[in-house]
Amino acid sequence: MSSPTRSAPSPQPTGPKSLGPLAAAAACATPAALGAPAASPQSETAAKRTTQKLQRAAVDGLEDVKAQDIRVFNTEALSALFERVIVASGTSNRQTKALAASVCDAVREAGFDKPRVEGEENGEWIVVDCGAVVVHVMQPSIRQYYRLEEIWGSKPVRLKFGAPAPAARPAAMADSKASKAPKAKPAKPKATDKSKAKPSASDAAAAKPAKAAKPRKPAQPKA
Repeated sequence: MSSPTRSAPSPQPTGPKSLGPLAAAAACATPAALGAPAASPQSETAAKRTTQKLQRAAVDGLEDVKAQDIRVFNTEALSALFERVIVASGTSNRQTKALAASVCDAVREAGFDKPRVEGEENGEWIVVDCGAVVVHVMQPSIRQYYRLEEIWGSKPVRLKFGAPAPAARPAAMADSKASKAPKAKPAKPKATDKSKAKPSASDAAAAKPAKAAKPRKPAQPKA
C-alpha cells in the first residue's frame, strides 16, 4: 500500500500586500521618508576629507591667478548650507573674473561638479558656489566695505595642509592693537618768558618812580 504523497506547500506572497498596513508602508518607504541614519565616524571622516579636498582645489585655483589676501574660515557652526568660506581679492574686474574662472576649472579637475557663479557681469564681487565651499572674489574697496571676515571669520583655518597657521580675526587684532597702543601723554603747558610777559597795572604802578614834591614859595612880608 503506497503512502499518500504530500503536496508541496504553495508559496506565500512576500510583497508589501502580504504585510500589515504599517509594515507595508515601512517596506515601501524611501530612506528620505524614514529619516537619514546617524552618520558613522567613518562617513564623517570621509566628508571632512572631501571638504578639505574641495577647499584645496579652490585655493589652488585662486593662487594660480595670483589672488591677494586669501582667507579661509570654518563655518560649520554658523551655517548648515556650507562648511567653508573663502575670501580673496582681485585688483581689477579682469582679474576677479579670471580668478572665478580658475576656481571653477580647478574644482572640476578635482572631480567635483561645476560650481555656480554669480556677479561676473559686474566683476566687483563674484561668488563661486562650490557646494560645501563658497568663494568670494572681491575688489579691495568692496571687501573693505562689506567686511565678510567679521561675519564668517570667527574660526580661521589653514589654506591647505602644511600652510602656516592663519592669523587671528581682523577685528580681534584691531582691538588688541588698540589696547596695546601707548596712550598719548597730555601736552605740558609752555613755560612763559617772564621777561616778555606784560606787567599788570598794579605792577606798573609800583615800578613807576614817585614824583618829587615841588618846593613851596616863601611867604612875602606884609607891608
